[in-house]
Amino acid sequence: MSYYDPLETRDPDEREADLMDKLARQVAHAKETTHYYFQALAGINPFDCATREALAALPLTRKRDLIELQKKHPPFGGLNALARAKAKRVFASPGPIYEMQGTDIDPWRMARVLYAAGFRHGDLIHNCFSYHFTPGAFIFEGGARKLGCSVFPGGTGQTEQQVQAIVDLRPDGYVGTPSFLRIIIEKAEEMGADVSSLKKACVSGEALPGVTRDWLRERGITVRQCYATADIGAIAYETEAEAGLVVEEGLLVEIVRPGTGDPVEPGEVGEVVVTTFNPDYPLIRFATGDLSAILPGRSPCGRSNIRLKGWLGRADQTTKVKGMFVHPEQVADIARRHPEIHRLRLVVDNPGGQDRMTLHCEIEAGAEALDKALLASLREVTKLRGEVAFCAPGGLPNDGKVIEDSRVY
Repeated sequence: MSYYDPLETRDPDEREADLMDKLARQVAHAKETTHYYFQALAGINPFDCATREALAALPLTRKRDLIELQKKHPPFGGLNALARAKAKRVFASPGPIYEMQGTDIDPWRMARVLYAAGFRHGDLIHNCFSYHFTPGAFIFEGGARKLGCSVFPGGTGQTEQQVQAIVDLRPDGYVGTPSFLRIIIEKAEEMGADVSSLKKACVSGEALPGVTRDWLRERGITVRQCYATADIGAIAYETEAEAGLVVEEGLLVEIVRPGTGDPVEPGEVGEVVVTTFNPDYPLIRFATGDLSAILPGRSPCGRSNIRLKGWLGRADQTTKVKGMFVHPEQVADIARRHPEIHRLRLVVDNPGGQDRMTLHCEIEAGAEALDKALLASLREVTKLRGEVAFCAPGGLPNDGKVIEDSRVY
């Protein structure tokens, strides 16, 4: 086995002591340098925060609250310790939610993840995450540069041009969503193009169905998953063992009961809560809204950190489609644009392993002419393509849901 550094195989007790020391220091730093934590952690002695019990008593910072926080205290809600003028980049994720890149070349800790996926110094990586607005592409590019890899900024779309670039440049591997990698390979096969240089891939932004992993493996591509968010960067990653996702060394992960913040027992499904040690953008008990569970035992690959079972859905109604978050507030925005609609529900499914969004609308008979306008609004608000389906008033369940994720993996 090959490891990025000795931290990955250290004694768990040594890791825990290190994390608790860093936690106390980060609480002190966040209180001193950020407007948000100065208020949120008022009355808390940072150096009493060096145990799991003390951590569990700290308030959660919820991802879903960032939109309103940033409206009150633009642009970052008061969570930034680094002034905007000193940031390398500023990003916008759907919501909108604004994030910043601080001073480090790899503040998202992606080099370790890429190493576990098989990438090495000197590799050329074909990067098909978006370079537009969101930090996705830059998260992986930062890790690639730290690892000593070159990057081709493929971005999204333009499938034939992507194939041609792979044919000409012969990159060693791919980063992006798994669905787009399959689309590229299918197009290459259709064109009779040789893209056999691609031997490895690190994918994120959406689930990796087993059928897609097997399909790519049959074509000589070994795929590893990464669980990451725009705010935090890498949270956990897959290794050669393909037995859960190993938590990244540079952060502290809890699994809590949704809606309470109370840690659950190992193995129980709950919300992923993360504390980072990024000095420029400290996040303490950041509730991601994602569901997962801690797997028992140690990874067969030899890494000693805890493992997550993977992404098991959302603790709230926010979901992720093709690497982009879709929020209930966005569905409400569509409803405001079209008052003829009685009730809306955005249903996400994945026939054939491909994500699909369908906006279900209750309307009076004869209002189907709204079809094109609704499709345009859906794409404008979510930045994603979708479909529209109509039903009579009362046809949708009256259960308060505006987003239904019915994907099967």
